[in-house]
Amino acid sequence: MKWLLAIVLLILVALALKAGLVAFAGYVLLGVYALSRWLAWRWVDNLHATRHCDASPREIGETTEVKVVLTNKGLLPIAWVLIEDLVPDELLKSRAPRLTVKGRRIHVVTLLSHQAKTIRYKVTFHARGYYPLGPTLLDTGDVFGLHRRHRVVGKPVYVMVYPPVVPLPEYNFASERPIGEIRLQDRLFEDPTRTAGVRQYVRGDPLQRVHWKVTARTGQLHCRLYEPTTLAGATILLDFHSDSYPSRSEPHRSELAVTTAASVAYAVATLQQQIGLATNGRDAADRIREEALELQPPETQTRGYATRDEAKARYDLHKVNDRLRPVVVETQRGFHQFQQVREALARLELTDGLTFPQLCWEMTPRLPRDATIIAVLPQVPVESAVALGMLRRQGFAVTAILIGLDESQRLEAHGRLLAEKVRDIRFVNSLEELAHLGRNTAAPAPATYAVDIPLA
Repeated sequence: MKWLLAIVLLILVALALKAGLVAFAGYVLLGVYALSRWLAWRWVDNLHATRHCDASPREIGETTEVKVVLTNKGLLPIAWVLIEDLVPDELLKSRAPRLTVKGRRIHVVTLLSHQAKTIRYKVTFHARGYYPLGPTLLDTGDVFGLHRRHRVVGKPVYVMVYPPVVPLPEYNFASERPIGEIRLQDRLFEDPTRTAGVRQYVRGDPLQRVHWKVTARTGQLHCRLYEPTTLAGATILLDFHSDSYPSRSEPHRSELAVTTAASVAYAVATLQQQIGLATNGRDAADRIREEALELQPPETQTRGYATRDEAKARYDLHKVNDRLRPVVVETQRGFHQFQQVREALARLELTDGLTFPQLCWEMTPRLPRDATIIAVLPQVPVESAVALGMLRRQGFAVTAILIGLDESQRLEAHGRLLAEKVRDIRFVNSLEELAHLGRNTAAPAPATYAVDIPLA
């Protein structure tokens, strides 16, 4: 616009001074400006991009290839166009890059009428997540630099990378284990794999309870008695509030918490027990759907963006989120439940919404009574300890797995949990400790321990 005003002012001054040659030069400049503006708009409107990428889920360390085909569908040749396939900068330039790119994502090309250019590069994933690859940012303009236009084309592809699973071969699945078989005082449930004795047949007993060997030996129908147990399983409560993860320990602590939750879920699922997940984090897929409602689809953008930074900012990751709805995988039996839990953990992001106590209060009516509560916590403030104590007083079996705490933090967290009579406490500071989770049960505290540690 400033160039247009300058040209119009030059023509007016030339006419006032009756300077014909200067006025003619002004007319020429005005024509060049109008032509360059029209060409820039036509060039960028005629560009279309098609993305080819295998979007199937990946494991950490795997690579996928991205191919973007840019086509000039107009009759006019395009003098130049700057092409950049967008990948969020924070994924590439963070302290611990979550992915690396091999190949060129940025190209400057010239396209003739109906000509196509192909961009290829490979992406290697170094951490779990839900990664957007694309869309494509185009930047073109006239050869004089008087007018430039920016446009975003093509649909992005989202690749989900699963969190790692650490086998727990030494996990102690004994009577005190936080998951597995729990002996009940009342015969509310019976385990058909554990026979406690036999008794005479009573009308109404199902045939599958009949003990045929004893019946054949005595000549009278006898039925098996089973021990009053239940395969309880577990519901994992994962604290993923951003305030619980100081920046100095990131991303190590949050990734370790996710890996711990995935590994425990796998251990429970392999025992064919029920497993579920509830967390106060946000689902990246939900965030993307919400942002898509605010953004105009790239294919219908005809005006473009004023600057390159504005175009990139519209597609950057948004860190602030006040989501107040937890991410929940209902507690059910079946190995497919583990897959659902793992997918939810793969897409999980830190949030500024629900705190962990609010998550506990929100989920209490939905938690099955026969499933152990396994809380995965990066820290234990008083409010979180009270929330777990509330669950214990309501009849739930509660286990706490504490992530990334130093010695003083362990003592403080241990005291607060013992004050709420949560006694099954385990610590994980590394993948090596996670692999030996069964041996990391907290040692019994001294008699005055819970009193000496301040709870505030």
